[in-house]
Amino acid sequence: MTGNPVEDLPVEVIGIDHLYIAVSDMARAEIFYDKVFAMLGFRKNTFCLNDEAHVQYYNRHFGYVLRPARSTQAHDSYAPGLHHFCFRVDTAAEVERLARHLNACGIEASPARHYPDYAPDYVATFFTDPDGIRLEITNYREERRQRHDHWDDLPGAGSEPCCTDEEGR
Repeated sequence: MTGNPVEDLPVEVIGIDHLYIAVSDMARAEIFYDKVFAMLGFRKNTFCLNDEAHVQYYNRHFGYVLRPARSTQAHDSYAPGLHHFCFRVDTAAEVERLARHLNACGIEASPARHYPDYAPDYVATFFTDPDGIRLEITNYREERRQRHDHWDDLPGAGSEPCCTDEEGR
């Protein structure tokens, strides 16, 4: 640490820790997400926070928490806020298998399909939770693998932070 805030940055984000989703009906959402997260290998626990029941689904990488909504306003994926949440699995074959299994479990998911406009090897299925939150499952694409494995060799490595101190430095 140099004491200079610009030189002491950036700090690398190493993952998503958790995501909170407010739901209109905890019991209905829990039934839906129990099915989805069982397919994705997540574990589950429950806890109370400020006298409100919460349900947490988690794997070794992050947690996805359901909490009771405090408003009855419907989710609009095109209003400011969350548009959709995408889960990544390893292969396109896993996406295809999950799309079939979601439908077999009563969750209306699109057939797994190739989306070359997104990326040459992009395969995804889409579905919606009971409150209208759009969810997606996609494969771990080559571009993402290369980005992960060769991060320090990519353009932009070592770029300066965007902000300056009060004196314009």
